[in-house]
Amino acid sequence: MVYVASDDRYEAMRYNRVGRSGLKLPAVSLGLWHNFGGIDAYENGREMIVRSFDLGITHFDLANNYGPPAGSAEELFGKVLARDLAPYRDEIVISTKAGYYMWPGPYGEWGSRKYMLASLDQSLKRLGVEYVDVFYSHRPDPETPLEETMGALAYAVRSGKALYVGLSNYSAEQTAEAIRILDELGTPLLIHQPSYSLLDRWIEQSLQDELDKHGVGSIVFTPLAQGMLTNKYLNGIPSDSRAAGPSTALSESRITPEALRKIRALNQMAVSRGMTLAQFALLWTLRGGRVTSALIGASRVSQIEENIAALAHSDFTQEELERIENILHTDPEAGG
Repeated sequence: MVYVASDDRYEAMRYNRVGRSGLKLPAVSLGLWHNFGGIDAYENGREMIVRSFDLGITHFDLANNYGPPAGSAEELFGKVLARDLAPYRDEIVISTKAGYYMWPGPYGEWGSRKYMLASLDQSLKRLGVEYVDVFYSHRPDPETPLEETMGALAYAVRSGKALYVGLSNYSAEQTAEAIRILDELGTPLLIHQPSYSLLDRWIEQSLQDELDKHGVGSIVFTPLAQGMLTNKYLNGIPSDSRAAGPSTALSESRITPEALRKIRALNQMAVSRGMTLAQFALLWTLRGGRVTSALIGASRVSQIEENIAALAHSDFTQEELERIENILHTDPEAGG
């Protein structure tokens, strides 16, 4: 059956300008970090991707090592693009990254020009496209000069293999220096992808200010704290949950009594607003307009539908924001 995109796909989604660029991203983007690899069911991955597009998600975030096995998420997305979304390529933003381990030997990870550009060529082949919209340095390389890594990003744009460049997992100081180098190279930094959630607010210390100062956008990953900010852990740790399994992304040790106290209190606020905890957490990350887009993961279509529905709710009042701060910062030992 030939896929035809929904005629009303742009009606409910909110689109935010990325910094001072001409590009806009949906307030909610889909990440293919988990559940889109070679070990996963293709049809489920396809269904999630096309349903996302029907709901106004135009941005799909990948990396060379997403799977497992590494590279297989790009291959899956490439198949869906070729079979279903090819007529809509110019409506879609595809991003990929290089930085983590991909192949053996001294040129298979980190930030050398050789690795970055070889990885991009491999990604383009797996995706079946001539260019990606955003090419990221996935992590800073402590041994390669920043000028070399940024030079590889700039070359990717000059060669027509990427339209924009981004950074992920860079500190505020590293980001400031990268911005300076990229400006000198004539390829300004478009976007930064950091972790950020109600339970992980490190970017508020200085990174957000640095991005605002230079007109750089932000797209945050793990806005639901690897599932901690969903209904899954309200009553403890389910045996089939990520925290109970071998995942390195979320360990059981993070589900502390104090974390559960905060999660349950936030959930009470969410319920009082007619929202799920996940919707509440996503809406919070987008408050005030400083974050361009929240990057969600999913294992089934219903999760995507639930997350996007967060945008239909009203923004938080100042009183609600103050109450959230009180929940997150009150010390139960002090009797507050």
